[in-house]
Amino acid sequence: MTAVSSANTLAPTNNSELSADHHLADKTLIIFDWDGTLMDSIGLIVEAMHVAGEAHGFTTTDQAVKDIIGLSLMHGIEILYPQATDAQKLAIQQSYADYYIPNSHRTPFFAPIQDMLQTLQQQNKQLAVATGKKRKGLDRVLEGSDSHHYFAITRCADESGSKPDPQMLSDILDYTKQPISHAVFIGDSIYDIQMANRLGMTSIAVNYGTASSSELAAQQPTYQVDTPQALAELLCA
Repeated sequence: MTAVSSANTLAPTNNSELSADHHLADKTLIIFDWDGTLMDSIGLIVEAMHVAGEAHGFTTTDQAVKDIIGLSLMHGIEILYPQATDAQKLAIQQSYADYYIPNSHRTPFFAPIQDMLQTLQQQNKQLAVATGKKRKGLDRVLEGSDSHHYFAITRCADESGSKPDPQMLSDILDYTKQPISHAVFIGDSIYDIQMANRLGMTSIAVNYGTASSSELAAQQPTYQVDTPQALAELLCA
């Protein structure tokens, strides 16, 4: 039942097949993934993971790192470096943080994400974040981007479990007292769409982040867009 939209075609191609529960005009709770969806941070994440792994004698590929973005950091390290000892995995995690944090100023919002958030807020939508980041990491980038005020609630992997466990989404629904039918979740990884699907929540896959268009389409998102501009037009219409 996937409804695909691109930068040039924002209307779902098979809107007649969508149930009323999936019409975006009726959504009052908009939940976003962070890395690769709102913030242009994929390049720095890949770079930091290479630096961290190599510091402890391990190597991986760019694509392998992209494939674990969206998971909690430790879960991702376990997948990338299964041969590492527990002590080495903790050391890689620390080295990752030591590199990523001082360079995090290099991760701006995708254009026109900030304008989109402002418009959605003006439309009286409740906004939220469900991310694989740790709480400390998310709070740091919220402060650095001066964006905390946009979001009614944010949930992180170290508070609710790693994606595709849907506990983050359930926590957000509980906090906002919104039904699933009034919510939509937007993400760039297969874990994001899997998480939404486990709750039967409307989803939007964005093709400009970690996963390819075909990988995301295979997860059967409700909608799919190619660019941040297309996402903004779709949500703010």
